[in-house]
Amino acid sequence: MIISRTPVRVSFCGGGTDLAAYYTNSKEGGLVTSVAIQRFIYVTVNPRFDDSIRLSYSQTEMVDQIEDLQHELVREALRLTGVRKGVEITTIADIPGRGTGLGSSSTLTVGLLNALHTYAGHPASPSQLAEEAYWIEHEILGQPCGKQDQYAAACGGINQIAFLPDETVQVTPLEVSAETVERIGREFHLIYTGITRRASDVLGELQRQTKDKMEQLDSMRMQARAARIALEEGDLEQLASLLHEGWILKRSLASGVTQDSIDELYQNLRELGATGGKLLGAGGGGFILFHLPLGLRAKVAREYPQQRVLPLEVARQGSTIIFNDDRGGR
Repeated sequence: MIISRTPVRVSFCGGGTDLAAYYTNSKEGGLVTSVAIQRFIYVTVNPRFDDSIRLSYSQTEMVDQIEDLQHELVREALRLTGVRKGVEITTIADIPGRGTGLGSSSTLTVGLLNALHTYAGHPASPSQLAEEAYWIEHEILGQPCGKQDQYAAACGGINQIAFLPDETVQVTPLEVSAETVERIGREFHLIYTGITRRASDVLGELQRQTKDKMEQLDSMRMQARAARIALEEGDLEQLASLLHEGWILKRSLASGVTQDSIDELYQNLRELGATGGKLLGAGGGGFILFHLPLGLRAKVAREYPQQRVLPLEVARQGSTIIFNDDRGGR
């Protein structure tokens, strides 16, 4: 049995510049500052006695051929890693399965590839996992996704990720002090809107309109650079301000980024004392990230007793094999 554990991510600044429509047409390429967080997706891979394939997620599938699997990500991960029969796969998530804004689809793909490569006897590096996950999602399945989610999930930690016009990706771990990491967990929080959406709908519109939104995306790339400085200097108030400025820019990128109920929730959080924040991911629903001065989390929790308020805890490791019991059963 193999078990992988892979973190989801929170993108502070620069989201949208990781789309190929932007970074291949920008002289400097795209730039994102993001953090992997301690909310995980687990994938187990286990040999079966027979040659069938059993898959368990929110549904259960039992097939004889990988081509018959309905779950596209699992089907293509099996095909890519060469595992074609006699296997049981289970996925478990710490967060809702879709529409969270935390990059869960890419996290799942990275975790699947990590577990399956290890099961097949050829473990993969973080960069290989990220590139293969992007290949499956974008090139094979045609999803209008960027590259930041895959690299954040594969590498873990707090990073600045550059997406260069020649398709090269550079991951730079940030020099953030232990004190600042602790403060991030105490001062930044996530609240779930309860609204789910298809990220592909918003990203598809943004991808089509990228040429008309280059100025806004250039500004968002510059914010990613400023976010790195704020994090390395421990200036979380400045980071919160950058989040708010980025949210204003993000709302102008595509029509489905926000809606009235989300704008109202965000404004209410600001009135309760949040100094900055943003709706995560492509937009339209999922989690809102917000920054609170110390002592105000309980106030927010009282105002929203039906919604989960989660601390932003940094996951230092990317996708990791946490259990590997190879008894030669393959």
